[in-house]
Amino acid sequence: MRKSSLLMSLTAAIAALIAAPSAGHHSSAMFDDQTELTLTGVVTRFDYLNPHSWLYMNVTQDDGTVTEWGFELSAPPLLRREGVSPNSWRPGDLVRVRTHPLKDGRPAGSLRGIVKSDGSRYRNAEGLEPPSTQ
Repeated sequence: MRKSSLLMSLTAAIAALIAAPSAGHHSSAMFDDQTELTLTGVVTRFDYLNPHSWLYMNVTQDDGTVTEWGFELSAPPLLRREGVSPNSWRPGDLVRVRTHPLKDGRPAGSLRGIVKSDGSRYRNAEGLEPPSTQ
């Protein structure tokens, strides 16, 4: 009986050690932290979900083409503590975003800061001017 209990405890401890790394946060290695872009566009949607929320916006290029960009944010519990709700950014909002883009060139990045046309700011928005509706 004592051997069985010891074996079960040892098995549980090994399982916990193996599982711990898989519970950790993923790496941000996919983002180019040496490059910072500032983009202006119109919000298409804000997905307020775990494990990461995503903000999407249409960015119009100089040639008139429109590209939808996506920006990764924290999980809702962390966002809520920072004052972000599911309605913080709504479709049609004009925003300016600071981001570290994906290294592979796809139109997405980690959100570093954002300012809406009404002047409301989130995260590292210092120096970002609110986008003009004109």
